[in-house]
Amino acid sequence: MLPTQLAKIRVLIVDDSSFMRLAIRGILARAPKVEVVGTAADGVEGVEKALALSPDLITMDVEMPRLDGIGALKQIMAKQPTRVLMVSTLTCEGARSTFEALDAGAIDYVPKNVSDSKDAQSAFQQALLSKVAEAALVPVPRRHLSAPSTLVKPASPAIVRPSHFAHRRINCVGIGASTGGPVALQEVLSRVPVNFPHGIVVAIHMPKAFTGPYAERLNAKCSLSIREALEGDVVKGGEVLIAPGGRHTSLVKQGSNIVVRTAPTTDYPQYIYIPSVDQMLTSLCDASAGAMLGVILTGMGNDGFKGMKHLKGKGGVTLVQNEATSTIFGMPRACIEGNVADVVLPLDQIGYEIGKIGN
Repeated sequence: MLPTQLAKIRVLIVDDSSFMRLAIRGILARAPKVEVVGTAADGVEGVEKALALSPDLITMDVEMPRLDGIGALKQIMAKQPTRVLMVSTLTCEGARSTFEALDAGAIDYVPKNVSDSKDAQSAFQQALLSKVAEAALVPVPRRHLSAPSTLVKPASPAIVRPSHFAHRRINCVGIGASTGGPVALQEVLSRVPVNFPHGIVVAIHMPKAFTGPYAERLNAKCSLSIREALEGDVVKGGEVLIAPGGRHTSLVKQGSNIVVRTAPTTDYPQYIYIPSVDQMLTSLCDASAGAMLGVILTGMGNDGFKGMKHLKGKGGVTLVQNEATSTIFGMPRACIEGNVADVVLPLDQIGYEIGKIGN
């Protein structure tokens, strides 16, 4: 946390593009609680200035000469852990680099669209200001020497207790997440066994270009089959469907199956977050007649609360991540304070708990 709620967020901008350095500085100058304390033109200079200036937050470009953003991030996390916000291109390669950065300790990312359109520029400005404000709520990361090859750890004694959901009717699982979600979801799904008998649907706030590469990354690191959802996909046991970015995903009952339906954001103007966790959970609950588990992981805001409330009303089961292990406690907090959380668990126990269902 910052020293006081009134303190300014001291930001270091690291980007090899002079245009982007000026653009980011100009955007942040509009935020009264933000102070740009320096800029750097590549990763080597970024590391040097991070150590010299001790900023509260660093915005870090990915592709830079001499030392790229991933290399700079790893050095900073090893020498002087600092909140780092990656500035990533809206491409598949940009997405893959971003997820590597999150594994290495970055707290979040801002996708930048190289388009000259006013809409794209406005979206980047809004996202940057929002993410920088959120960063003030994120604890300074612990020293991060290297990204683990796998997030699976030995079960703690607490995990071997009987299932919280024994004798509850559960035929599918819906999971929602936002800030901190990419790493948290990998942690959860890596602990669910390959023979898990129910389908899992995930809605995580990501842009269109990111959800496909993210699903591929999860599929390579987890035993479950994981892929980006497509229109008409059927929810099946042992398979995880990631709601595509840039659209909203609903689930509908079709015969004996639960089927994916996607729609443009203009069809659901009431939802700020894309894809909407509320829409995914509510529709999955209706399609399964309440026979499901809803899970809310780390994230800013309260997306997912209405979906979990709807699920509780239909007799479903709800689980949320606890505060101590959440990057941002907003989404889980909304469910707990709204009395719609049946069980609250630390991150490293959630996947194991899901895995007990049906076994």
